[in-house]
Amino acid sequence: MLRLRQVMLDSVRGGNPATDWQAESLPTLRARLAEPDGDFAAFVVDHPERPGTLAALVAGTVDYRIGRTGNPLGIVGYVFSVATDPDARRRGYARACMDVLLEWFRARGVRRVQLTASREAEPLYASLGFRPKPDPLMELPL
Repeated sequence: MLRLRQVMLDSVRGGNPATDWQAESLPTLRARLAEPDGDFAAFVVDHPERPGTLAALVAGTVDYRIGRTGNPLGIVGYVFSVATDPDARRRGYARACMDVLLEWFRARGVRRVQLTASREAEPLYASLGFRPKPDPLMELPL
């Protein structure tokens, strides 16, 4: 999973793969995946030509924000990692994983799902019903 996360990060950032974060990230990832009723989920597809290797990954989380019109419960799904091995693309793996993740969100009462799309992935998300919207996102690293 961490290898595919790096594939996704590299495609967004453009090269310069850095894997020094993976060893520190792995224990937390394992713990979060072990939570049976947790707010984090990941769905994968095994690589058909390379046993023991993943071909695709989709991960998401359920977040709470104070409710508002259109979302009075304040539950929001966020897709934050979608990656397919370069040699396994165009086979429907990311779509299959997204379909399962969207069902997972629905089962938890999520009424709105957000993501940030790369230009290459926009057609997939549009075909699933996602629409672009202005993004006033700002970030403060602590």
